[in-house]
Amino acid sequence: MQAINDFILAAAGQPWVLVLVLACCVIDGFFPPIPSESVVVGLAAVAATADVPNPLVLAVVAAAGAFLGDNIAYLLGRRVGTSRWAWMRGPRMQAAFRWAGRELRKRPASLILVARFVPIGRVAVNLTAGVTHYHHLRFVGLTILSASLWACYSVAVGLFFGQWFEDNHILGAAIAIVCAVALGIVVDLAINKIRGKTNVMERIREPGA
Repeated sequence: MQAINDFILAAAGQPWVLVLVLACCVIDGFFPPIPSESVVVGLAAVAATADVPNPLVLAVVAAAGAFLGDNIAYLLGRRVGTSRWAWMRGPRMQAAFRWAGRELRKRPASLILVARFVPIGRVAVNLTAGVTHYHHLRFVGLTILSASLWACYSVAVGLFFGQWFEDNHILGAAIAIVCAVALGIVVDLAINKIRGKTNVMERIREPGA
């Protein structure tokens, strides 16, 4: 176990780790299976007691990657739509796309900010914003803010939980990641609940309902 902890500590101090963080955050903006939260939170948990990588640098790199990923997704939405690839055509993704399209017309700013904290939600919103030609400069401004908030939140979660496990970086990172994922699930459930209430209200307002 000590050998594994030493390896994690040594790896966390290497420059290539930040390149990995950037790559994960970029790809996660348009391909949900990439676990960018886990990478950022886990490294922040190590940084809580080992001081590597630098938490501020980690947050900046994560925010930059998230911003780039979100805007790549926007451009992909404009070019390829929301049904080009198989993973887009699944029932859950298609339902997310339909909901994102409705909500972008009603409350785009709050949706883009909140969706960044939900893996599938962020991809659906980013792609749908591109498909619907949501104002690009406005989208850029909102994603600068959402990426920064998400990166700071992820690093803060890692730092908070990691400080309690100075002698076991694996356990500290694991608990921090589990807590971050749990918080993401809570946000996702809250969004789904709001989505369900919105759908009910829309059916009530329909003529003949």
